[in-house]
Amino acid sequence: MTNAAEAWPSPRATDGPDDRSAFALGLLLRRAHDRALAAVAGVLRPLGLETRHLAVLIALCDRGAMSQSALVEATGSDRATMVRVVDDLESGLLVTRGTLLADRRVRIVAVTERGHAVFDQAHRDVAPVIDGLVAHLLPGETDRLVDLLTRFVYPGRA
Repeated sequence: MTNAAEAWPSPRATDGPDDRSAFALGLLLRRAHDRALAAVAGVLRPLGLETRHLAVLIALCDRGAMSQSALVEATGSDRATMVRVVDDLESGLLVTRGTLLADRRVRIVAVTERGHAVFDQAHRDVAPVIDGLVAHLLPGETDRLVDLLTRFVYPGRA
């Protein structure tokens, strides 16, 4: 009879720094995400933002005004959450919401001047925090990490 360790094709997951199981990549990515998210959330809070707000501002600042349906697609959110997020941003005067003349059922969301200013402030405020997260890495490793993660998330991209 074989023991349990021999029956598994890879070591069992431990969710620790020495984990080399088949789950290690996902577990490490989750921990990295949680760590970065907590740091970013701390920067956004004084600006009256949450990370879900930031995701919408990123999409709008990058692509311009778009429908709430397109925002759902761009952020991976759901419709109910998107309505609440846009409500929050609109009440903070960071976005405006209007309708298309051709189809009044379509709600178009656009960033305001104030929204751009808050978004730019978030960028300035988060830079030193992110620098602190990667301060222990060797020179060039941060760029390498970003490169590897970019290729992991966007396969086939050089």
